Amino acid sequence: MHRGQPQAKPRNGLVAALDIGTTKVSCLIARQEGTRPPRVIGIGHHAAKGVKNGAIVDMDAAEASVRAAVGAAEEMAGGNVNAINVALSGPVFKSRLVAYDIGISGHEIGDQDLRKILDANRLASELPEDQEIVHSIPVGYSIDGNRGVRDPRGMFGDRLGVNLHVVTASVNAIRNIDTCLHRCHLEVEGRVVAPYASALSALVEDEMKLGVTLIDMGGGTTSISVFFDGELVHADCIAVGGANVTNDIARGLSTPVQHAERMKTLYGNCMPSPSDDLEVIKVPLIGEEQTGETNPVPRSMLVGIIRPRIEETFELVRDHLHAAGFEKLSGPRVVLTGGASLLPGVREMAGEILGKAQVRMAKPRYLEGMAEAASGPQFSTCAGLITHSLETSAESAGRTYRPKEQSGTRLGRIGQWLRDNF
Repeated sequence: MHRGQPQAKPRNGLVAALDIGTTKVSCLIARQEGTRPPRVIGIGHHAAKGVKNGAIVDMDAAEASVRAAVGAAEEMAGGNVNAINVALSGPVFKSRLVAYDIGISGHEIGDQDLRKILDANRLASELPEDQEIVHSIPVGYSIDGNRGVRDPRGMFGDRLGVNLHVVTASVNAIRNIDTCLHRCHLEVEGRVVAPYASALSALVEDEMKLGVTLIDMGGGTTSISVFFDGELVHADCIAVGGANVTNDIARGLSTPVQHAERMKTLYGNCMPSPSDDLEVIKVPLIGEEQTGETNPVPRSMLVGIIRPRIEETFELVRDHLHAAGFEKLSGPRVVLTGGASLLPGVREMAGEILGKAQVRMAKPRYLEGMAEAASGPQFSTCAGLITHSLETSAESAGRTYRPKEQSGTRLGRIGQWLRDNF
C-alpha cells in the first residue's frame, strides 16, 4: 500500500463510502483531483436505526437511515452517486492464513504465473456455503521451498508457493446489506471489512511495516486489525462498544439513554481521580422528564460504572489476540480510533491492560476537505473506504483471490508462517 501516491481516477470522478454502524450511519463523497489526495465534497451522517452490533435487524429502519445519510452527503456534494463502497462490521467475518503451491516447470515467473496461483476459483469448493471471500491478501511467496520472497517475478523455479491472509464474511450478512442498498437505489462498488478500512486511514506506513495493532472502538462493536511487514495479517471483531457503556449508565443511574450519553460525553472517564467524590452530577430520572426531578450523584459513581465496561472491552481484545496467536507479533504499538476511543482515560487503560508501551489516538488521514465535525476518529472507517477504493482502482490486479487452505491448526499455520518469514 502506498499512501500519497497518484491514484487512478474513477470514471465519474466521485467515490462514495458508507459505514453502517450500530449508533450512526456515515457517508462520505470524495473527488480525485489529479495527483492530489482525494478531496471530500460531501458528508452525511444520521442516527442508525435497525442495526445491532453491526448487523441489520430491521430492513425498513436501516433503509431509512441509509437514505438520510447518503442524501445529506449528496446534497452537500451537489450531485448523486449510483455506486458506493460499504464497510462490513460486526462479528460476521473470519480471518485465516492459508498457503499452497503450484508447479511452474522451471521457467521464469511472470504475471501469468501470479494470476494462476492467485486464481479466484481455487477455493470455490473449499469454502463453507455460508461464507464469501471479501479479501485475500498475499503476505509472502516461496520458490522451491525458499520462503520470504516478496515479489517472485523474474525468478526461476519448479514450484511457486504463496501465503495469503483470507478474510471471509457471512453470505447472509452481505445479502442483507446489498438488499438495503438496492432499496436505496445504490449499487455496491466494493466491500471492505471495517478494521481494514479503519487502518488504511488511521495508520502510517512505518507502523504497518514494524507491526501494530489497531483497535477501532465503535458504538456497538470493537474491531481489531494487526499489521506486520506492511500487510494486514489478522482481523477480528467483538460485539462490545460505546453503546454498552451508555446502556450501563442508563441502567445504573436509572436515567434515559439520551441523558446517559450526554453524561458520558461531558463527565465520563474510565480512570478515577481524587476529585470524583467531590463533584456532584444531577441525573435526570426516567419518567420524571416533565417535572424535571433529578438525583444528585457523585462523579465517582459514574466512573465506577464506566470503568468495568472499558476494562472488559480491552480484556476481550487481549484474549482474542492471544487466542489467534498475534498478541506479541504487533510489538509494543497500539493505535486507537473510533468514536468510543474519545472517552478520557481510554488510552491509559489500553496500555495498562494490553501491556503495550506505545498507545496513540488516531483520526483519518490522507483526505482533504474534511470538515472539523467529520475529521474525528469516528469517521476513520469511511475515510479508509475512500482510500481503499482509489488504491484498488489504481492496481492492475485485484485482491479477491481464493487459495486452498493448508492443513494443520490455526496456531500451527501462524507459527509456520512466522518461522518461514522471520
